[in-house]
Amino acid sequence: MKYFDYKEEKISRLGFGCMRFKTLDGDNGKIDKEESEKIILEAINRGLTYIDTAYPYHKGQSEKFLGKFLEKYKLRDEIQLTSKLACWLVKYYDDFNKLFNEQLTNLRTNYLDFYLLHSLDINRFRQMVNLGIFDFLDEIKAKGLVKNVGFSFHDEYTAFEEIIKSYPWDVCQIQLNYLDIDYQAGIRGYQLAKAMNIPVIIMEPIKGGRLANPPYEIVESLKEFTDLSPAQEALKFPLSLDNVMTVLSGMNNLDQVRENIEIASEVSYDSLTKDDRAFYEKARLIYKNREQIACTSCQYCLPCTVGINIPKVFGLWNKAYLYDEKDKSRKAYETYLTEGIYPNKCIKCGKCEKVCPQNLKITEGLRMADKFLK
Repeated sequence: MKYFDYKEEKISRLGFGCMRFKTLDGDNGKIDKEESEKIILEAINRGLTYIDTAYPYHKGQSEKFLGKFLEKYKLRDEIQLTSKLACWLVKYYDDFNKLFNEQLTNLRTNYLDFYLLHSLDINRFRQMVNLGIFDFLDEIKAKGLVKNVGFSFHDEYTAFEEIIKSYPWDVCQIQLNYLDIDYQAGIRGYQLAKAMNIPVIIMEPIKGGRLANPPYEIVESLKEFTDLSPAQEALKFPLSLDNVMTVLSGMNNLDQVRENIEIASEVSYDSLTKDDRAFYEKARLIYKNREQIACTSCQYCLPCTVGINIPKVFGLWNKAYLYDEKDKSRKAYETYLTEGIYPNKCIKCGKCEKVCPQNLKITEGLRMADKFLK
């Protein structure tokens, strides 16, 4: 494993994202604890030190599971632990402390290595500023409750520029992969953070797992110049960027852990070849022509007001085109309709679109997906 030197600590270039643990009975709130413990232990034993969770992950169970895991194996001081403030739950200044203390209890720790404002867009950020977020961050750092503070970001570049220049942040977290170079903060945001000497944490490097299973023509193009898997080639892109502290991956089986750590142990900064760059450019064109909607299945849109499984519907729609699985997706959609809520039940309340990190037009997307799949 390669490491990033930060304030006298070595942070693994690959980080463990705790949003996509294995689950039971199709319920995102029921973490398969036995399997998930094995997977995290494998990652730590192979040199991973950075673990990222958040208050809402797995319906509020991710922090609790992780806290018990770290206590059980006495690993708290062996890793850098990160969680995030659920800004949308804050109505008054006292809520900052209330939520933070609840998270420390969930995680069974008396300090965090990193604490991020979760899923910031410009409106949410300004609300936090008006509520006194900077005073709160100063307070918990002064008390030694948090070593480093930052924010995770989902908005346009102009918003990123305003936010990153507003406070002496220790780190920032952005979505970046070889497809999303011009999306949200994008490469421009990465470059600005680098110029300001603020280390960057990368999320969605494999775009919710989608870059691990690309269309046939992308797989064939990759084989022309490397033995790396599609997932490894996807991880190579952010891992090669200097000033990237760690790249998060939501690994949920042992093979993914081994595969990802292998590439994170090999890739150095500024190591992309001409073949790599040509591949990324070709892949962007192929995906652009195939993708129907840019959903990453993050589940921020859930629960839907009327119970529609939005990521499920969009996932089937995209897979039909991305992986040449039209018949398979339509059959799976028939099964979904016997068990789930029909998309035409959408009441267009707009709740999902307000919280979507990708700023998708969800209600229109549901209509179009249903028209195609049924």
